[in-house]
Amino acid sequence: MLPACVLKLSLLRRLGAARVAEVPPPLKTRLFPVRAYQSRGYSTGGSSKYNRPMRQSTEENVSTSRPLIYYIVPSAVLAFAGLATFVHYNDEKRMIPLETHQTTVPKRCNSNRPAIGGPFKLYDTENNVVTESKLRGNWTLMYFGYTSSPDVGPAAVQKIADVVKLLESKHDIKIKPLFITIDPQRDSPAQLKAYLSEFDPRIVGLTGPVDAIRQTAQEYRIFFKKVGEGCQDYIVESSHNMYLLDPCLETVRCFGAEYKASDLAEAITMEVQKASNSATD
Repeated sequence: MLPACVLKLSLLRRLGAARVAEVPPPLKTRLFPVRAYQSRGYSTGGSSKYNRPMRQSTEENVSTSRPLIYYIVPSAVLAFAGLATFVHYNDEKRMIPLETHQTTVPKRCNSNRPAIGGPFKLYDTENNVVTESKLRGNWTLMYFGYTSSPDVGPAAVQKIADVVKLLESKHDIKIKPLFITIDPQRDSPAQLKAYLSEFDPRIVGLTGPVDAIRQTAQEYRIFFKKVGEGCQDYIVESSHNMYLLDPCLETVRCFGAEYKASDLAEAITMEVQKASNSATD
């Protein structure tokens, strides 16, 4: 038999070998392939705004954030230029009409009176063409009648002659008396001249074609109608109003048959003085 110490030593060796056999071998490190990963901020491909480099985006933000003065100064310049253009245009707009009115029509002619009257083209006793423009610049007393009138016509023409004399002698006012016939078939220029010269040669007689006479009477709101056209001695019914026209050819007054010559002269004088006072103001 072997000694005890030898047996003990042999037993310990066996136990150590068994423990070594039981220990698993060391694990080997497994290597996995590394995936290529790129950050969005540093991606260089594509055109999307998320694929742009972060550094480039930062530079763009820095470049676009300019001071406010870069925007205030151009806006102020444009606003000032627009204001200057507007003021200049308004100044020219105010000046042009003023100069036009001063060279054509007096200021007092621009009124809102009823539209009585209008353009016409007739002939005087010398066969000269007379239009409404020939009356401009003068006060005119206008009457529509005819030389064959039995009673009202001659009385009205005599009243006109008396008014002309009263205005010149008492008030130093000159007006143009105008007699427009409503019977052009019988009232020729020679007939008108002979008839009116019996009252006052300053009375201007006008005649013309039937259509022109009718149009002129309509513009001045004169009614007339033939009565008994079948015979030669027909009469013409009409309104016997007289119109006072100012130098701007505007009808300022309408006088009926009830006015006397003195009343007409006073009324005309008042209108002339009123217009003169407004012109000086």
